[in-house]
Amino acid sequence: MALYENRERLVIFDADGTIIDAFHAIERTFLNHGMDIGDLERFQKRRKLLKYLGGLREFPTNLRRQFGKQSRKKLLATLTEIYRHEASLYPGIDSLLHSLLAAPDIRVGLVTRNVTVEPEETLKCLFRRHGINIDDFDFFACIPIGEEKTTQLKRARERFAINPARTYACGDEYSDYLAAIGAGFHPFVVAYGFEDSKRLSKDFGVPSEVISTSPAEFIERLRHALDLTIET
Repeated sequence: MALYENRERLVIFDADGTIIDAFHAIERTFLNHGMDIGDLERFQKRRKLLKYLGGLREFPTNLRRQFGKQSRKKLLATLTEIYRHEASLYPGIDSLLHSLLAAPDIRVGLVTRNVTVEPEETLKCLFRRHGINIDDFDFFACIPIGEEKTTQLKRARERFAINPARTYACGDEYSDYLAAIGAGFHPFVVAYGFEDSKRLSKDFGVPSEVISTSPAEFIERLRHALDLTIET
């Protein structure tokens, strides 16, 4: 009997920063509360613990306004509303997802550490505005902070009994790259989300060959890899 009985392929997306423009949703949230996280370029270069406290210019005000449980609760509520009613997918991602979800031999998954209130409902609202039903994904997982994505990627691959050589994982951070490699997936890494190309390649050693610097480049690479029509 063959080791793998089907010839399906599997592609799994990280949500925020890979297919969802999370930065501008976060930026609008902070501005609504009198805070500033700076521009995208500086945001991408900060270490994780400092991402949401801003740089030297923004740190004092942001720290003061975020201090206290009630302040954080209000910030989270605003972020949730912006995600549900204003945040968007990057240009061209909706068309890509429609193509993937319609392909009979491609399984499509979504993993997220989205921190909004009831993140599954939040993402349902966001995707619905782009004409996409989140229930159409073959795999969906909200991952708690601190849990490795590797486990969820392996779980999806094993559920569908797909050859690891026919699996792809797409993310925007070094941790996403490590999770993909650790789960036996081919990595697609984007450098327009939470980390830039220099940080990914120079600081973390992610091969430049797997890094896309724009949504258009990422979409073209993935469509080519999956033999989907390249839209012009």
